Amino acid sequence: MIRVVVAEDQSLVLAALSALIALDGDIEVVAQTRDGAAALDAVRRLSPDLLLSDIEMPGMTGLEVADIIQAERLKTRVVIVTTFGRAGYLKRAMAAGVRGYLLKDAPPEMLTQALRQVAAGGKAIAPELAASMWDAGDDPLTDRERTIIRLAEEGRTNKEIALLLDLSPGTVRNYLSEAVLKLGATNRIDAARIARSQGWL
Repeated sequence: MIRVVVAEDQSLVLAALSALIALDGDIEVVAQTRDGAAALDAVRRLSPDLLLSDIEMPGMTGLEVADIIQAERLKTRVVIVTTFGRAGYLKRAMAAGVRGYLLKDAPPEMLTQALRQVAAGGKAIAPELAASMWDAGDDPLTDRERTIIRLAEEGRTNKEIALLLDLSPGTVRNYLSEAVLKLGATNRIDAARIARSQGWL
């Protein structure tokens, strides 16, 4: 039996994914979670074979969860299922040790096949994305710059970001200036737009 934790912040999609993969007699959904922190907690507690996760979730993204799973050397393998078909996301996923990367519009049988493949030690990547990964540029942002750009994209001021991250407003301004320069952007909003379009957020 393949034991799976499913992480997805949209309730209908979470229920649909869980019901779909539970139809197969050899796959068991052991937990459903709606944010990254809960997904990580379930993986640590239950030690499932697989984590099936979306990328964008409250608090912590699926890629950040995958990074921690890799850093802690947990045995759970990560499969991402997302609407984001950008090569930048795929490259970040591969760097985080993700073993499967599928798009949400994939045929249902492809999902369960991918779960079995990854559980058996293989990899499963949406074929339409695999080729594009080689042409994608490298992500120039640091993790700290990425976090600050996300918060700026939400409309938070330098002072608010500084309070959240325990930094000085001047340090936040420096991080944002560096990110804007790296991305060839005109301002913080333009930087967020460019980074998101490349799959770097």
